[in-house]
Amino acid sequence: MPRLATIGAASSGSFGLLSVPTYDVEYLAIAGGGGGGFSSGAGGGGAGGYLTGTLKVIAGKAYTIVIGGGGAASSTGSNTTGAGVTSSGGGAGSTGAGGAGGSGGGGGAYSSPGGTAVSGQGNNGGAGTGNSGDDEKHGGGGGGAGTAGSAGSVGGNGLASSITGTSVTRAGGGGGSNNGSYGNPQTGSAGGTGGGGKGGDTYAGGGDIGTSGTINTGSGGGAGGGYASQGQPGGAGGSGLYIIRYLGPQRATGGTITSSGGYTIHSFTTSGVYGA
Repeated sequence: MPRLATIGAASSGSFGLLSVPTYDVEYLAIAGGGGGGFSSGAGGGGAGGYLTGTLKVIAGKAYTIVIGGGGAASSTGSNTTGAGVTSSGGGAGSTGAGGAGGSGGGGGAYSSPGGTAVSGQGNNGGAGTGNSGDDEKHGGGGGGAGTAGSAGSVGGNGLASSITGTSVTRAGGGGGSNNGSYGNPQTGSAGGTGGGGKGGDTYAGGGDIGTSGTINTGSGGGAGGGYASQGQPGGAGGSGLYIIRYLGPQRATGGTITSSGGYTIHSFTTSGVYGA
């Protein structure tokens, strides 16, 4: 049976009672991940904000669900919103200070700081390493939902959720890219678990574009490779998602509808409407 929320309704100077049926749902909302920074020594993109919990919805009401897109190279991801929940887009990776966001983007080489995460939504990006006179220098990993990005290394790990009935890890940070002396090939750092993109490799004569974060995981993109004169852009962040589930048979509409363990599950990988 639905819960009954009672609100006052003014009528002829007195207050009547209007019963509004509500019910509880569990949710997982992940924003779009940030894009990786440009060229060797850049930081990886931060994962989109990761929010999960329980909220009350009103039966018969339509709730607009907006799925955040992943940020392009060196850009912040977009927010995922719906039913009063806002998950913040992941911070961009950079050759300077990492961008702030749901999880922070990685900072660039020469000890640039990682970006700051939104409290309760993710983790900070890692700082870059190496001094201005060093040939060997590394971009920081983007922050993930589970752990912070490593200084001059891999992206932070994502978090696992079983809201769909199967444990899935999402929202990993993007890997930074590494710079060596000219002619000394360098391998980009790995992205964090949950879909974080790998940083691009750097080699004499060029480098690789950073790997994009996996779609619908909110993961950060890997930083681009290549030396400054032949630098490559970072990979894009992965788009987000919004999942809602409730106990019992289907009572609502919207998204891709499945069932598991006595729950009905509505999964939104593109924007839509949850008809409660």
